[in-house]
Amino acid sequence: MTNGWIDIGNSDVILAMGGNPAENHPCGFKWVMEARKNRGARLVCVDPRFNRTAAVSDCFVQIRAGTDIAFLGGLINHTLSHGLHHEEYVRLFTNGPFLVKEGFSFKDGLFSGYDPITNTYDKTSWQYEQDSKGYVKQDPTMQDPRCAFQLLKRHYERYTPEVVSQITGAPVKEFLKTAEIVCSTGTPDKAGTIMYALGWTHHSFAVQIIRAAAILQLLLGNIGRPGGGLNALRGHSNIQGGTDHGMAYDKLPGYLKTPPVSHQDLKDHLRENTPRALTPTSLNYWENYPKFFVSFLKCMFGSHANKENDFCYHYLPKIERDYSWVNLFDDMYQGRLEGMLCFGMNPVANGPHSNKMIAALSRLRWLVVAECFETETAQFWKAPGIDPSTVNTEVFLLPAANFAEKDGSFTNSARWAQWKWKALDPPGEARADQEILASIFQRVCKLYQQGGGTLPEPILHLNWPYSNPTNPSLEEIAREINGRAVADLKDEKGEVVLKKGQQLSSFAQLRDDGSTACGNWIYCGSFTEEGNMMMRRGLRDPSGLGMFPGWTWSWPANRRIMYNRASCDAQGRPWDPTRVAIQWDGEKWVGDTPDYRPESPPEAGLGAFLMLPEGVGKLFAPDFAEGPFPEHYEPVESPVKNILHPMVSPNPLAKTFKSDMDRYGSPEEYPVVCTTYRLTEHFHYWTKHITVNSELQPEFFVEIPEGLAEELGIKNQQMVRVTSARGSVQGKALVTKRIKPMEINGRRVWQIGIPIHWGFAGRVTGPLANLLTPTALDPNCSTPEYKGFLVRVERV
Repeated sequence: MTNGWIDIGNSDVILAMGGNPAENHPCGFKWVMEARKNRGARLVCVDPRFNRTAAVSDCFVQIRAGTDIAFLGGLINHTLSHGLHHEEYVRLFTNGPFLVKEGFSFKDGLFSGYDPITNTYDKTSWQYEQDSKGYVKQDPTMQDPRCAFQLLKRHYERYTPEVVSQITGAPVKEFLKTAEIVCSTGTPDKAGTIMYALGWTHHSFAVQIIRAAAILQLLLGNIGRPGGGLNALRGHSNIQGGTDHGMAYDKLPGYLKTPPVSHQDLKDHLRENTPRALTPTSLNYWENYPKFFVSFLKCMFGSHANKENDFCYHYLPKIERDYSWVNLFDDMYQGRLEGMLCFGMNPVANGPHSNKMIAALSRLRWLVVAECFETETAQFWKAPGIDPSTVNTEVFLLPAANFAEKDGSFTNSARWAQWKWKALDPPGEARADQEILASIFQRVCKLYQQGGGTLPEPILHLNWPYSNPTNPSLEEIAREINGRAVADLKDEKGEVVLKKGQQLSSFAQLRDDGSTACGNWIYCGSFTEEGNMMMRRGLRDPSGLGMFPGWTWSWPANRRIMYNRASCDAQGRPWDPTRVAIQWDGEKWVGDTPDYRPESPPEAGLGAFLMLPEGVGKLFAPDFAEGPFPEHYEPVESPVKNILHPMVSPNPLAKTFKSDMDRYGSPEEYPVVCTTYRLTEHFHYWTKHITVNSELQPEFFVEIPEGLAEELGIKNQQMVRVTSARGSVQGKALVTKRIKPMEINGRRVWQIGIPIHWGFAGRVTGPLANLLTPTALDPNCSTPEYKGFLVRVERV
C-alpha cells in the first residue's frame, strides 16, 4: 500500500478491481463505507463475478478474467483523450517530459529489441536520451513526439471503448460509466484510490496490471495524496512483513538484491545495484545501497565480517536462474532435489497443478513440515489416487505454534508493524518457529564442528547473539532487525552522535564501513533506544485524517503516506487544503514524516519520488521483462485470440514448463473460462481444520451461470465435474445470476468460479481447486496464473 487502510476513508472515488474487499477484507472494507458515508464517495467494482463488493457498489462492470490491462488501458486512453489528467502534477512528478531513445518502438505485440531465439528483450532502445552530463533530456511542454507522455498517448490510443468491450466483454455503455467516475479525480480537489489483491497478482502478466493502475493514478495525480494511492490488500496478516524480510528468492531483507553469479565480489554487486541520478534534482536514495547492504552483512556475520574480507559477501549464495517455488517444484519433479523444509506453507493445496506438486514430493528422500495442523503437504501420500506403497519420501511433521501462541510483530497491508502478545502457550510438544529453526541450526553447527563438511563457514560464522541460543527472544531479533552501532558513530565534526552498542534511530545513520549492523534497513527506527516503537498505542491524530503517528510504527521512517511530497504543488501548498499530508511551513516540511529531505525548500525542486534515479514517478518504465508500457496479452489458456495482435496472443515472456505433466488446454477442448476465489468464512487452507468455520462453509461448490447450466442440463445443487488439461474436480453446482454470458469479439464466452478452501485434509474435505490450475508464471515475479484458465464443465 502506498497509503493505508484508514486513509481509504479520505477518498472521493474507490476502484475495487482485482480483489473483493467486502468478502476478503471485511474489517478493512469499513473504511470504504466510511468514505461513502462521510464524503459521498463512489465505489466502482470491476470483476469477473458480481461479488459482495459489487453488491454495495455504485457501479459494477463484469469483465472476462485476464483482461484487466485492456480495461485499465481504456481508462488511460479515456483520461488522455479527454484531457482529464492532472497536467501540472504529471509535469512536476512524472517522467512524462523525459525523452526516450529514437529506436524505441512497438509493433504487432512486440516492443523493440525482442529476440525470438532467446525469448528476451534487449532493452537498449528503451532507455532515455541523455545529455553530455548523463542527465535525461526533457521537454517541459510534453509535446515532443519522443517524450514519455506522447509515447504513452500513442500506445493507448488503440484502447478505444469499442476495443475494450470486444476484449473484456464489458458493454461500451458500462465501460464509459466507469470511466466517467474513475477519471473524474484528476483535479486538485478530488482524490481517488485503487484497491487490488490476488485478482491482479495471479496472472501471467500480473506485474504489468499493477503497472497500468500506477500509470492511471499518476496521470490523475492520485499518488502521494490523502485519499489516493494504489493499495495492495495483502491476503494474510503478515504477508507484507514476510515480503519485507526477503521471502522472495531474489530479494534479501529490505528489498536488497540476492547476488547473481556474475557478481563474484562485493565491489561488482554494489556497482551494479547503486544507481546514479538521472536528473540534477533527483534525491536518488538508492545511492545508499552500499550502506544498507554492508550493514546487512554485518548483522548476518558479525565480527567475522570486515572490510578486508568484503564483509563476508562471498558467504552469500549466488543465483543464476529463477528459484521461485514453482520452479523449485519442477526441479523436485525432475529429481534434482533431495529434501525440503516446509514452514507455514501448504504447496500441495497452494498449487498450481496440485498433481504435479504431489508427484514432485514423491521424488524426495525426506520432507520436514512444521505446522499446527496435519496439512495436505504433511500427508501428501494420502492424496486420492496415490498408492502410499509407491512413495519412498520420509516425512517429519513438527508441531508448530500458531499466531496466537507466540508474540512478535505483524506488518499489515498498510506497512504498520504492530507488536502482539502471546495469548496462550502452544499445546503438547508444539514449539514456536524460532525455537524449531534455532534447534535445527544448533545441531547443524554441531555436525559441521564434529565432522567437517564443504564450506562450513557461512553456517558456523553466522552471527547468533541471543541470550537463549536455542529459543531466541523475538524482542532480541526485533532489536537486531532495527540495527545498532558497532562502533562509535561520529558526525562531520568528529563528535560522537551514537555510542557503540546503541540502537539506531533512522536508516540515515547507516554506514558502509562496517560501523553499523542492521537486519533490514526499512525497519530501522522500529526498535530504538527509546524502546519498541511497534508496541506504541498512541491515539493522537493531529492530521484529522487517521494517520495516528503514535500508534505502532510504519515503515519507512514511520511514514503513513508514501511519496507525500506529491500531495503539494511546486510551491509546497497542498493540492487540497482540506486533506493535508505534508506542507511547507517556511522552514521545513510538517505533517506526516516527509518522504523528502525535510529542510529542502520547494524552490529547490527536488524530486518527489526520492528512491528513484529519475526523482519522479514512471509513466514509461524500462524496468520490466516484457515492456516499458503494459500491453494486453491473453492468458496462457484463453478462449480467444488477442484481437490487438493475433500472432502475439499471450504474454511472449510468460514462463511455462515442459515436463510430461505440464499440459495446457485449448478452447476447442476446454471452452469455459474458470477463475478461483476466496470466501469470508474460511482463511485459505487453514480453517477447514476448525469446527466453527467448517460449519459455516462445509462444502466445495462450483458457481455456474444460469445460461451455461441450462445449456448443459445442470440444475442447482446437482453434482458437476470441472476438468482442465491437468485434472478434474467434482462438487455441487451453485447456479447463479452473478455471472453473465460475455460477447467477446462476436463470440459468446462463459465463465465459472470455484472457491479454493478445501482439500483431502481437515474437519471437512473436498477437492483441491488447484488440481485445475496451470503452471504458467509472470516473467517478473513468477506468480502463477490462478485467475483465468480453461476448463470443461459437465453434469456427473
